[in-house]
Amino acid sequence: MSWFRRESTPIPGLSILQGKANSDNRGEFSRLFCAKEMLTILGTNSFAQVNRSLSHESGVIRGLHFQRPPHAEIKLVRCIRGRVWDVAVDLREDSPTFLKWYAEELSGHNHKVMVIPEGFAHGFQVLDKESELIYFHSKPYQPFAEGGLRYDDPALTINWPLPARNVSNRDLSFPFISEGFTGL
Repeated sequence: MSWFRRESTPIPGLSILQGKANSDNRGEFSRLFCAKEMLTILGTNSFAQVNRSLSHESGVIRGLHFQRPPHAEIKLVRCIRGRVWDVAVDLREDSPTFLKWYAEELSGHNHKVMVIPEGFAHGFQVLDKESELIYFHSKPYQPFAEGGLRYDDPALTINWPLPARNVSNRDLSFPFISEGFTGL
């Protein structure tokens, strides 16, 4: 029995896993991760780190973050409580979808997982108070390899569903995309 069904997005390499849950009068059970089922996504990679994010208010934007090669990472992002609007931006050099973004609503109820390959920036906006995410990363975080994009960069024109609230100073310090930016 498979716990996940992989769905394509308009950006090659970026996909959604539709998880499922078994429910009864006691509640529900769902699988967050299965190494065997992830072989087609991870290839020879494995997960090096699992992180959790909790946001207390709606409208909060976190990101858009990425790791530069050779520390670029595959991420699996799942909302386990509340709702978020999860965004991935293609930063792959020479990609036909370079600087294109895709967003998907992730929630504690829909069991969707955003599969973000290497070469993408990632961020999200909180739609419900007290929203919580779990991230699986294929490589450990390296502060010196971190980069970011502004959530309001006019080169991206991301249509955030709510007015932005409580964006961190670090996220606001990222520069706008320069004209000569060729990707990762």
